[in-house]
Amino acid sequence: MTRLSQSFPTDRAALVAFVTGGDPTAANTGAILDALVEGGADIIELGMPFTDPMADGPAIQAANIRSLSAGTKTADILNIASAFRDRHPTVPLVLMGYANPMTIRGADWFAKACVDAGVDGVICVDIPVEEDDSLGDALRAEDVAVIRLATPTTDAERLPEILNNASGFLYYVSVAGITGLQQAAQASIEEAVARLKTGTDLPVAVGFGVRTPEQAADIARVADGVVVGSAIVEIIAEHGSNAAPHVKDYVKSLSDAIRSAR
Repeated sequence: MTRLSQSFPTDRAALVAFVTGGDPTAANTGAILDALVEGGADIIELGMPFTDPMADGPAIQAANIRSLSAGTKTADILNIASAFRDRHPTVPLVLMGYANPMTIRGADWFAKACVDAGVDGVICVDIPVEEDDSLGDALRAEDVAVIRLATPTTDAERLPEILNNASGFLYYVSVAGITGLQQAAQASIEEAVARLKTGTDLPVAVGFGVRTPEQAADIARVADGVVVGSAIVEIIAEHGSNAAPHVKDYVKSLSDAIRSAR
C-alpha cells in the first residue's frame, strides 16, 4: 500500500485513470497504460473484463465485450499488471472489477496473485461490506488495499460500515447510476466530499461522469482525487490499436487542468 499512500500529493488532487484490461486486446493494453502514465495519471485502475458489469454504462460495457471477445482471461490481466509493474515501479496500480473473476479460484489465490503482479489495491464493485470476509480478509493479509465505494445514497449510518477496514482511498461515486452517462452538480460534489472527510482520513477520489478538463479542475479544487474512465475508454473504442497517443493527449489535458486547479 506504500505506493498508494504516497500517490495523493498535498498540494493538488491526484488523477486516477481507468481502462479495461484487454481492450482492444491484451497485446495493446500495455501501450495504453504507458500512455496514461506519460499523460500524467497518478494512479491507474485496470478493469478486469466481466460478462455482466452491472455498475458500468455503455462505453465500459462495450469495452468488456471487446476484451472478452479478444479472448482476455484473468491470467492475461495479471500478466499485464506484472509487466506494468516492471516498467513503472512507483506508479500505483489498482484492479477494479466484479466478484466472480476475483473469487472463482478462491480469495487467497487472488490476493497472492495480486501481490505477485505488483497490484496495490482492489475495488470489487459487487461485494457489499456485509460479505467483506469473502475477499477483503485475504487482501488485507497480503497488504493489498481494499478500496471501498460511497455513493450519494450513503447515509451517516452506513458510512462507518463502508469505512471499516477500508484502505488506500475512498472512491466517491458522484451519481446514483451507471458510469459515463451523467455528472453530478459541482455543489453536490463539494457537499459530499466535505461530509465524507468528517468520517475518514482516507483520501477521497471522485468519479463517474468526469469528461472535460474543466470538470476535472472543479472537482480537483475540493477532492483528493479525480477519477476518469468512460471518456478514456471511448477514445480506445474510436482508435483501437492506435489509441495510445490519443489517450496520452487527453489524459495530459486532464492532468494539466488538475495541476493548475488550486
